[in-house]
Amino acid sequence: MTDNKNTTEWASYRRHDFVFENRAATLVYPKFTAPGKPWIWRTEYFGSFSQVDLAMLEHGWYFVYINVSELWGGKHCLEIMRRFQEHVESEYGFIELPVLLGFSRGGYSAFNYAIRYKDKVGMLYLDAPLLDFRSLAEMKNSENPADGFKRLLKRFPGIAATAFDDVLLTPMDCTEEVAAAKIPIIIVAGDADEIVPYEENTAIFVKRYRELGGNIELIVKHGCKHHPHSLENPGPIADFIMKKRKYHG
Repeated sequence: MTDNKNTTEWASYRRHDFVFENRAATLVYPKFTAPGKPWIWRTEYFGSFSQVDLAMLEHGWYFVYINVSELWGGKHCLEIMRRFQEHVESEYGFIELPVLLGFSRGGYSAFNYAIRYKDKVGMLYLDAPLLDFRSLAEMKNSENPADGFKRLLKRFPGIAATAFDDVLLTPMDCTEEVAAAKIPIIIVAGDADEIVPYEENTAIFVKRYRELGGNIELIVKHGCKHHPHSLENPGPIADFIMKKRKYHG
């Protein structure tokens, strides 16, 4: 049920803001609905580098977001995300599996969600994704993970105190599980990324996923750093999403 008081406009599309478990959430409506009522779910940074979000809206897809930024993809974060998925599926009548868009640390949340809830994810679009915590400068400059996480807490003061209690240092070690679930993945990344090193995240992950027979597409932006995300022309990403996503059932 849409509350008109919380309905505004975003990039010419109707936007509905609501609260789920005391967290800000948003649903953006396409101007027409594509067959099957497909939807994308961005796990971080609503409104940033939104080329693909807008491209999918243009193709009749719904766009969904919930703010779990301070939880960094740990167990508590994933549990909230699962309940949120159940809510929007029930409230808005989504039947198809969502395509998760994970940018930077949002890629960590998206991939972890696919590990834990393999049957609830239709596809992953990861952009300069964090897939190995050990590659972050704070972790490299620490003698043990606990110290590294303390450094991260200082760098990002908005992080929940318990955010890193149950995180996987390297979720890409679970690549086999996601590949076995036949979840298609497209990754866009700059090979000069200074924040989430390409060779220690995307390069390793793509090699493993391909060796396991996984359906994965890689677009490398040569000489590009962590920003900007996405592509000026999002067409190749949108085309992959529409052709390769895994359907419900």
